[in-house]
Formats: sequence, C-alpha cells, structure tokens
Amino acid sequence: MAGSTPSRASILLASCVGTSIEWYDYYVFGSASALVFGSLFFPSFSPVAGTLAAFGTFAVGFIARPLGGAVIGHFGDRIGRKSMLVLTLMLAGLATFLIGLLPTYAAIGVAAPILLVFLRLVQGFGVGGEWGGAVLVATEHATPRQRAVYGSFAQFGVPIGVLTSNLVFLLVVETTGDGFATWGWRIPFLVSVALLVVGMLVRRTLTESPEFQRVREKRQVSRVPAATLLRERPGTLLLASLAAIAPPAVGYTVMVYMLSYGTQAAGFGRSTLLTLILASTVLWIAGIYVAARCADRWGSKPVYAVGAAFAVVWAWPLFLLVDTGSVGAALLAFMVAGIVQAIMAGAQGALFTEIFPVRMRFSGASIAYQMGGLVGGAVTPLAATGLYGAYHSSTPIAVYLGLLCAVSLVAVLVLPAPSRATAPEAVGSVR
Repeated sequence: MAGSTPSRASILLASCVGTSIEWYDYYVFGSASALVFGSLFFPSFSPVAGTLAAFGTFAVGFIARPLGGAVIGHFGDRIGRKSMLVLTLMLAGLATFLIGLLPTYAAIGVAAPILLVFLRLVQGFGVGGEWGGAVLVATEHATPRQRAVYGSFAQFGVPIGVLTSNLVFLLVVETTGDGFATWGWRIPFLVSVALLVVGMLVRRTLTESPEFQRVREKRQVSRVPAATLLRERPGTLLLASLAAIAPPAVGYTVMVYMLSYGTQAAGFGRSTLLTLILASTVLWIAGIYVAARCADRWGSKPVYAVGAAFAVVWAWPLFLLVDTGSVGAALLAFMVAGIVQAIMAGAQGALFTEIFPVRMRFSGASIAYQMGGLVGGAVTPLAATGLYGAYHSSTPIAVYLGLLCAVSLVAVLVLPAPSRATAPEAVGSVR
C-alpha cells in the first residue's frame, strides 16, 4: 500500500467512517450525561447539581481535546497523517468501551466518578487529533476546487455520530425499560469495540497525503510545528479558533443540553427528544454536502460566514419553538439548527486547509477546531444549565448562544481567506 495511490472512494470512506466512529464514541457520552450519569455517578447531589456535575464531566473531554490536537497534530506534521489517524481511533474507541464497564458510585464510591473523568480525558485526547487528520487526509488528496467536497466526508462524521449514538440510545431506552438506568445505558458504550474493529480495517487502506509527502521530500517538515505556528501564524490561529465556536455551540445546545432542558422544562419524553434529534441529523448530513459544493464554487469563507450569520439569527427561535411543547415545533427548531450547522460544516474543512501551510496544517487545524469546541461545546451546556437555574427562562440561554455565534461571525469575516490557486506554503498571511 505504501507505493500505491488510493482511490477516491477509499480516501473518502476512510475519512468518513473513522470520524463517524469517533464522534459516535464522543456523543454517546453526551447522551448518557444528560440522561443517567447524574444519578449514577453523582447521586448525593440535587437533580440540578447532578446534571451540572455530569455536564462538567462531559466538558472534561473538551479540555483534553486541544491538548490532543496539539500533541497529535505535532506528530501528524512531523511523521504523517495516517499513523495518527490509527492512534486517535484506538484511544477514543478503547476509552468508550471501558466506560461501559465502569462500576457506579453505589458500587465503588468516589472512585467511580474519578475513573469516569479519567476515561473521558483519554477519549477527548483521541478525538482532539481526529478531526484535523481526517479532514487533511481527504483535502490534501483533492484539487483546490474539490477541497470542500473532499473535506465534507470527514464532516459527515459529526452528524452520523449523532445519528448512530442517538439511534442506539433510543433503541436501548425502548427495549430495556426500567433496566436502562441500571444496566441498559452500558450497551451503547460496549458496542463501540465492534465499531473500532471496523474503523481500523477501513483505515488500513489509507496512504500518506501527497501534499505532506512533498513537504517531507523537500525536507521542509517543521521540528516543532506548534511553536512555528505560534511564531508565524498567531493571528490566523486565533481567528480560526474564534470562528470554530459557532458550530459546536449550536450543536451541543441541541444534541446535549436539549435532552435535559426538553424533559425538565418543556415536558418532552426522552424518547421523543432522541427521535427528533435523530430526524434532524438526516437533513444535517445532506446539507453538509450541498454547502461543500457551494464552498467549492463560491469560496469557503463566504459560505461559512452565511452559516454563522444564520446561527446568530436562529438562537432565539430555537428555544421559542421548543418552549411550546409541540413536537412539530421542536422538530422544526432542530431541523433548522441542523441546516445552520451543515452550512458551516460544509465549508470548514476547506477553510481550515486553505489558511494554514502544509508544514503546520495538522497542528493549526486541530488546535483551532478544538479550541472552538472547548468554548462552544464544553461551556455551552454548563452555561445553559446555570442560566436556566438562575432565571428559570430560556431567554438568557438564547442570548448567550447568539452572542457566541456572533463572535464566530465576526472572526470569519475578519479572517482573510487565501486564493484557492495559491501555493500551499504561501497561504495564511495573518500574523
């Protein structure tokens, strides 16, 4: 395989399947945090405090993600993309499987939440390097006019991970009944070991990206890519990190926080919410491809900016519709949120490929994406839970979400996107 050229299908399949499995692992934890972890691992807390503690454990994974992005990005820029993609898949998959075997607080006391936090850290570390590698192994095989479409296959992993994790949880909730809170919740974690095997087999077909091979052949590989990045492209890194806040802010509001808010404040059943979120991801997946085609035609920056602008506008109606308690209104809220995320996701892979030079691209794309995820994904469910506990209203949450998305909109508008005809080592002029 080392000397062969992989087919387009094998490149896109390896990128999509691997990210789908890793995001399945990651979102299974989010669903469990909203549904059962509070009572199983933090039983001495009040319901609100238990939910906050569970979301806090969920947020720990985001803290590890930028570190994983930096460390794995370092070696991805030093020795190559393929080997790091195998490593990230193993880390996230094994951590997820072990979470499914964890004793609860009732069995081993305080050791249970400590082990849960540790495994979440390992899971987050692995996911931290996954996105950058999966996007780059696809986009660096593409021509400049195909980068967004190639990169979109890695982006499919997010909604597919949401779709499969919610589908598994929905099936488990329905089939285990009262046993869900005692043993049924473990099933979605344990099945991840089978997905891990599938992912490893698929990623064996990958070869190193041609752009990285050229850099290595010319001996232009950076000795410390992150240091080079901070020295030569600090402005690009900062703006990209801010631009990356909006997609996870919208996504985790719907996928994680709404599982808690919808049941406690709006009166929906758990299965109903899981079904609605599951239905919205289908539109999300289709929208990513459409947005990627638009990004390849009109540029990744303007398409991403359109998505960020819609995210700002939709923050308020999202909660207004859910607050009605109507299934149809909530479905509309989630489906539009899926489209909003899809617009940004379809353009993001190409945008982050274009703004960083090849020799520091894995590090730059990974760190920026994960820093945005830390602010938009980790903090949002915590902030939303705290705001609702303080004000008993969705209005402050909607304002908070809108402001986060506004930050991303301004950042992407300020970020100068290079010409797609520009040579890889010439891009990223922001200092």
